[in-house]
Amino acid sequence: MRVVIKLGGTLLEDQPARDAIAKQLARVASTHSLVVVHGGGKQVTRYLEERGVKSRFVGGLRVSDDRVIEAVTNVIAGGINKQLVAALVAQGAPAVGVSGVDGPLTIAAPLNPELGYVGKPKQSNGALLDLLISGKFIPVVACIAGDEQGVIYNVNADQMAVSCASGWGADALIFLTDVGGVKDGKGRLLNHLTTIDAKKLIESGVAHGGMQAKLEAASLALDAGLQVVTIASGREPDVCEKLLAGEFLGTTLSASAAVTEVHA
Repeated sequence: MRVVIKLGGTLLEDQPARDAIAKQLARVASTHSLVVVHGGGKQVTRYLEERGVKSRFVGGLRVSDDRVIEAVTNVIAGGINKQLVAALVAQGAPAVGVSGVDGPLTIAAPLNPELGYVGKPKQSNGALLDLLISGKFIPVVACIAGDEQGVIYNVNADQMAVSCASGWGADALIFLTDVGGVKDGKGRLLNHLTTIDAKKLIESGVAHGGMQAKLEAASLALDAGLQVVTIASGREPDVCEKLLAGEFLGTTLSASAAVTEVHA
């Protein structure tokens, strides 16, 4: 089974957290073909603040000028990526850190002039992921990508995960974050959403910021043919194995009201 797991940066902020998630990922990789995609937005914000740069967001996406691109490259494709790779290697899982720029794995195009160097993935090279996995390596993908002219873009990690899942032909896409799933206007967890439900949550303003970006990315994945996308807490013990065994945790998104189990 081909599995893409996207990790929110909050799950990677310190070594105990990285070690805990690395243990889970190593177990998944022992029985499934695994691609890991990660973000690191809070770490980038902190890095920029330390240098006197205030972050600005539009629709959950960070407006990116030259200074922001440098920070994203240094922090996400640099420190965070290598720390996660090291944590996986320590678990006996032979991980390889890459970004969309490498290969190139992912070709991007400008998303919106208002956002600066924020890119939208056009396509991802599933053959490159297959090459690594056939060599028994776990690709660990940082969320930057380039265009055909060599311009580097800041790519939303959820969108990068969708692009990798689509280009690779994944069977399952899991977003692990620091919350239990998607919630309604009263703070209640929503166990299942259709793409129509997700759109209503965004239009009503209930889902905004990072969750808006996550729901939009999940909807793109479903439109591209993936049957189910799951958003769940990465702090839940054994969450990856539970989800892949068919347990319904967090929020499951599907194109219609009929829910298909995550496992094959």
